[in-house]
Amino acid sequence: MRQMKTGIAQLPQPNAEQQALSVDLIKIIKRSLHRDDGLRFSHFMEQVLYTPALGYYANGLAKFGAGGDFITAPEVSPLFGRCVGRQIAEVLMRLSNGSVLELGAGSGALAEAILLALSEIDCLPVNYAILEPSASLQQRQKERLAAVLSDDVMARLIWLDCLPEDFTGVIVGNEVADALPVEVVRLMPDDAQQAFVHWDEATERFDWDWQHIVQPELQASVNQLRAMVGEVSHRGYVTELRPVLPAWMASLSQTLRQGAILLIDYGYSRREYYNPSRWMGSLRAHYQQRAHNDPFWFPGLQDLTAHVDFTALAEAGFAAGLTVAGYTTQSNFLLALGLLDLVDPQADVVTHLKLAQQIKTLTMPDEMGENFKAMAFTKDIDGRLTGFSLRDLRVSL
Repeated sequence: MRQMKTGIAQLPQPNAEQQALSVDLIKIIKRSLHRDDGLRFSHFMEQVLYTPALGYYANGLAKFGAGGDFITAPEVSPLFGRCVGRQIAEVLMRLSNGSVLELGAGSGALAEAILLALSEIDCLPVNYAILEPSASLQQRQKERLAAVLSDDVMARLIWLDCLPEDFTGVIVGNEVADALPVEVVRLMPDDAQQAFVHWDEATERFDWDWQHIVQPELQASVNQLRAMVGEVSHRGYVTELRPVLPAWMASLSQTLRQGAILLIDYGYSRREYYNPSRWMGSLRAHYQQRAHNDPFWFPGLQDLTAHVDFTALAEAGFAAGLTVAGYTTQSNFLLALGLLDLVDPQADVVTHLKLAQQIKTLTMPDEMGENFKAMAFTKDIDGRLTGFSLRDLRVSL
């Protein structure tokens, strides 16, 4: 996810139709506020992202690419998807009748690159399933893929609105875990608080409502956090926890009978994530290629994300019966899979320059190369995964 950081005053103003959509969503969220004593931030985040027809991922507004709110690696370059395709092919070759399941295909750019790469090496899956609850995104994906893929490849595509019960193959998710709802907590020198959301009648907008933690499980997690962070100053220490991770990974493991799960996202190991210097947390809103810190600005019109704690992700996968098969940076992952070999030496100068810029964006430390990580899980298959052969960072978890 690439964008510039900005303040609220600098954000483009949504048009009247978009603002009306946000108002409708606000009404729904306010009703849930009236039903409950308080709305935990994780529930607020879930509603603004996934409420049918109105939530960010369900309302049909443009989200991906230059005309949307952010640019993901598959939009940066098809080389990204071709490398992912090579890793998928390596797993499919070890299976009998394996398929691919992509979690949230976005613009369809990743599916397009993967399927073209698998076609080139004659390693097409039995099916390429896309788990996509949004009807509008499904339609956009179908139109994009139908324009570039052969009839034979298109016949293998299926769209799902829930996980299959029995799946053999590779489950792939690019920038999926970062959109899972988070609880926001604030450590103080002598206290710890949990973020709730309330409606401020004076400003006519949602705002933070910090309350004492009463959930035993969340309190236990916060106690562990305090041990890692150490002494907290008067300014406090704000960060995020993803209590849904264990259930999410358990559902993927239950779906996967044999094969691999490949997740690529931005984040850190636990030691880095909860570094004392990161006292403002990683929760961000994304709108029109701009990142900012106000999650309550026009609900439903902006994306909300937080960095992934890859240690927590690995623990959740292991607890769900999966083998943690690899963890590395996006740069190492792509280079290990032959990213540089994908550039045609016979291409003209303009094409070479274009591809060089794309590779720089995907791999350089100050771009996507170090901020994004790849993690793989396997079930009932043997052998190493090439994407993690250059530098496997599991020891850092």
